[in-house]
Amino acid sequence: MQLQEISFAPRILATLTMKVCLLLLWVISFAAHAAPALDVGGPQVRLTDFPVGYLVDDSQPMNYEAAREQAYAPTDSTPAPGTGASVTWHRIALNNSGAEAKALFLHMPAAFQVRGVTIYEERSQRLVGQAEVDLNSARDNELMHRGTIVYPFSVPAGETTVLYIRSQLYSHQWFEAEIYDDKHSRQALAAGAHLDIALLVGMMLALVFYNGLLYLATSKKENILYSLYLISGVVWIALSYGLIAQAFNVYGDAVFILNLSVFTMPIFLVLFMMVIFETREFYVTEHRILQGLLALLVAGFCYGLFDIEGALIPASSLAALMMVTTLSVSVSIWRKGNPLVKFFLVGHSFFIVFNAFAVLFYKGLMEPNYFNSYGVGIGIVMEAITLAFIISYRIKLLEEIRTQQDELKRQAATDPLTQLYNRRYFVAEGESLAEQARTLGVPLSVITLDIDHFKAVNDTYGHHAGDLVLKAVAGNLQAFSRDRDLVARFGGEEFVILLPGADRGEAERCAERIRGGVEGDVVQAADKVSIRVTVSLGVAQVNTAAESVEEAVNRADKALYTAKTGGRNRVCCAT
Repeated sequence: MQLQEISFAPRILATLTMKVCLLLLWVISFAAHAAPALDVGGPQVRLTDFPVGYLVDDSQPMNYEAAREQAYAPTDSTPAPGTGASVTWHRIALNNSGAEAKALFLHMPAAFQVRGVTIYEERSQRLVGQAEVDLNSARDNELMHRGTIVYPFSVPAGETTVLYIRSQLYSHQWFEAEIYDDKHSRQALAAGAHLDIALLVGMMLALVFYNGLLYLATSKKENILYSLYLISGVVWIALSYGLIAQAFNVYGDAVFILNLSVFTMPIFLVLFMMVIFETREFYVTEHRILQGLLALLVAGFCYGLFDIEGALIPASSLAALMMVTTLSVSVSIWRKGNPLVKFFLVGHSFFIVFNAFAVLFYKGLMEPNYFNSYGVGIGIVMEAITLAFIISYRIKLLEEIRTQQDELKRQAATDPLTQLYNRRYFVAEGESLAEQARTLGVPLSVITLDIDHFKAVNDTYGHHAGDLVLKAVAGNLQAFSRDRDLVARFGGEEFVILLPGADRGEAERCAERIRGGVEGDVVQAADKVSIRVTVSLGVAQVNTAAESVEEAVNRADKALYTAKTGGRNRVCCAT
């Protein structure tokens, strides 16, 4: 009997060892997919950053019974799994160590970004609640509150409630979970007004309005391209950060197509670069590179019209290529001396830095924070402000060039000594005024003027004194003629005035005023040297139906000759 008991001992030991091993394996397996339970037994519950179990559902679809048996990887309540996760599961365990049951609310602020969400509520390994939200029909769903899913659940005293959340995506995974009691739930919904996003959108819409006015005023293509870039940015920011969902309560496929703005933004930016830097005319190599990039972006946009989900999968990589290409082209243009590109580089550097953070976040390579979560929006606004400065600076440069051109035209049309119009301008403008007078049937007259004994002034006092006399006479011509009269120096001491709307009598009175003004004027040529001069004038009314202005000037010259031979310092009229 003793030997028999001894022979059974190894068998019993082996059985116990096997059971212990199985128990350990079960414990290890359970621990692998059971995230630590959060204690919600305190007086207030406000959880915004806590551990969550995470699982990618490659089988599609995995049901609740299968999902609860899986091993969940540890993550936080705002994971960034990237583009490879089409369907994901999240596990949240909550333990109530208090003496009273807890009525809590699960918030999912990023729910507006996904296709659908299903929530399973488990207690004591039994399903006690379930809710499903299809974003295509979520407008009237009682769980959807302006883009945020709010699921109410309870945790009895001394028990544990486990939430399994199945999220079905479009192209990128968006998940964010928060746990609140009733008080903090109401506060969170009231505070989630996206005021910062509304401010960014408001700034960009103001720039759109301003550049629309500039386009109407200047018809410059860069203004309309910049406005289209801004509009695309506004759409993307408002869509991606929930402003559209909150303001219009729309979700799902109906608004997901607006993600095409991720292609239209760089398309209009590249076109803006081509126009503002005039790459076609001055930077042929850079222009061809931008054309190649533009072709890729347009192809992505066209593909997105038929399969927006598929088009968005490589969008982050295409965005990275766009940033590298535009930066390289900008540096190349800067090295070739373009004065505007240095400002573009500053703004584009902001855009690239913030978008790089966003790309890393979208691909799941960086933990979420405010700057990478809102990186694209911040980058767009920073670059938009810089582009607005570039447009304004370019307008300033164009105005300076136009002013210089106007000054050159003025110099070409005026006499450098007296600043009156010269003979060439008088002839061209005079014929235009004659045609106008002929059309309107109004009179037109001409006065010719010559300084009496001007050669004696030069011989006696020198050419400097003669120049002072010419300036003084020119001043009297401007002072005693009308504002609309065309006053010109024909050369030497000879001047001509064309008087629109004046008949011979009015022109004669004007000539007499000028004669008297010059006669009474004193020119100080040097210390104790005062010079007085007189002028002789000829007047003729232009017969606009039968003669040109030049022929009328010739008749006025004959009258001027009559005044000279008649004793000078007088006005004579042509018959």
